[in-house]
Amino acid sequence: MPFLSAALDRVKPSATIAVTDKARQLKAAGRNVIGLGAGEPDFDTPANIKLAAIHAIEAGKTKYTAVDGIPELKDAIVAKFGRENKLTYKPSQITVGTGGKQVLYNALMATVNPGDEVIIPAPYWVSYPDMVELAGGTPVPVVCTAEHGFKLQAADLEKAITPKTKWIILNSPSNPTGAAYTHAEMKALTDVLVKHPQVWIMTDDMYEHLVYDNFTFVTPAQVEPQLFDRTLTVNGVSKAYCMTGWRIGYAGGPEKLIKAIATIQSQSTSNPSSISQWAAVEALNGPQDFIAANNKAFKERRDLVVSMLNQAPGINCPRPEGAFYVYPSCAGTMGKTTPSGKKLTNDEDFVTELLESEGVAVVHGSAFGLGPAFRISYATKTSDLEEACTRIQRFCANLR
Repeated sequence: MPFLSAALDRVKPSATIAVTDKARQLKAAGRNVIGLGAGEPDFDTPANIKLAAIHAIEAGKTKYTAVDGIPELKDAIVAKFGRENKLTYKPSQITVGTGGKQVLYNALMATVNPGDEVIIPAPYWVSYPDMVELAGGTPVPVVCTAEHGFKLQAADLEKAITPKTKWIILNSPSNPTGAAYTHAEMKALTDVLVKHPQVWIMTDDMYEHLVYDNFTFVTPAQVEPQLFDRTLTVNGVSKAYCMTGWRIGYAGGPEKLIKAIATIQSQSTSNPSSISQWAAVEALNGPQDFIAANNKAFKERRDLVVSMLNQAPGINCPRPEGAFYVYPSCAGTMGKTTPSGKKLTNDEDFVTELLESEGVAVVHGSAFGLGPAFRISYATKTSDLEEACTRIQRFCANLR
């Protein structure tokens, strides 16, 4: 009898975590490595949020809490959804988890049965298909090309829906491409979804506040109120509030789904960290002005990286609307040979050789469901980005 679960056969380790670990190992061995793999702001958590956590510790708020969040945090989330997304939830329609990832996972575990299909626009965040597989469902990737700005087209969505479709997962702005849906683009998708009452909508809005060039963010239930009762609107404090390590994600949705999510969570982790929850209350209720300041820096970095990558032979880098990623094509380098004699046959070869020869760690696009490409996180200091892009230019120029 095998010791390990058969479920493990369906899951791949996270490619983004793997590349970050490899970069760490090389650094520890004395190599000069610039890691552009992790999706994590380099800015520190704002001081008022850190102070709220310290005050919570000093006040003894260090015990178990309600499984899916303290009332004060649920109230802050209700207020946030109303203020920023024009969505009206009650506290009983809110769940809080250990990061957005747990909320997404819990929702799939609570709803997906063997044979259920989940539509996932590709390129996708690496964890979506694996979470669906772990829940016993079937991921249905739908390729979204650079020609359409990496965004799902209504006709392609219509084609992908079958009687077995349980969910669609929408992520805007997107990890890994930074693509974000305008109101008109989102409306085209919600018009399709209105016609298919068996399909639920899971929307990952984690990068909501990280948008540039006066882009206006929208979320599906806001664009089409008819979908409100079958939409789980997922968000969190990780990216905009620079709180990745605090591990707080949350969602609003129908009460029966929120209760089911709490049941799953009660038998896995129980409540998220009490201290992190109090920090998140301050994040959502406190001053928001630092977000615009951070975004100004992110936009400057995006423009620098797009400009420099488009000067590298064989690379084509679109300019994304949001998040802190670019997703350049390396199709123009395929079939070429490195100075060490290695022929590049796919994007995994490209990123491996780039790391070995130039010490730049990026993630290969095929891990996100669309290659040959690679993802760069520009949530790192400008001097490192400039140096990394110079090395990529050199790497591409040396290919024959």
